[in-house]
Amino acid sequence: MSEIAKSEAEPRQRDREKTLFQMRLAMNRLQKRDAKVSIAAVAKEAGVTPALIHNRYPDFAEEVRKVVGKTTRAQRDQKHELLIAEREKNQQLREQVAELMMDLRNLASVNEALRAELVLQQAVAAGNVARIRSEHGTPKKK
Repeated sequence: MSEIAKSEAEPRQRDREKTLFQMRLAMNRLQKRDAKVSIAAVAKEAGVTPALIHNRYPDFAEEVRKVVGKTTRAQRDQKHELLIAEREKNQQLREQVAELMMDLRNLASVNEALRAELVLQQAVAAGNVARIRSEHGTPKKK
């Protein structure tokens, strides 16, 4: 049997180390591109099936899961930090609104007092209200 016929008849030699090396390279390429890392993505990038990774390379599958977990954890932590910052901003804005509402109430009170004074002064000017002098000689307001 010739070498060519012999090589066609035999199944291709599988090199576990070479395949593992290719899968690690694929994972590194995905990480460098900031692409989503998953067993399926690594398998596609390396040209193997996800089942091969799960069944023949369970240790590597666990490595991928750790990377995915770290990425997920990092994203969660980043979102949590943003949430805390937004809550702090929200609290500051609530405090500012409360202060402004207090100022508004105070100004509304002063405004009403000035309106009452204006009505009284207009009545005095129109002669509808007489001023009564107090014991000290200053006019009393009614």
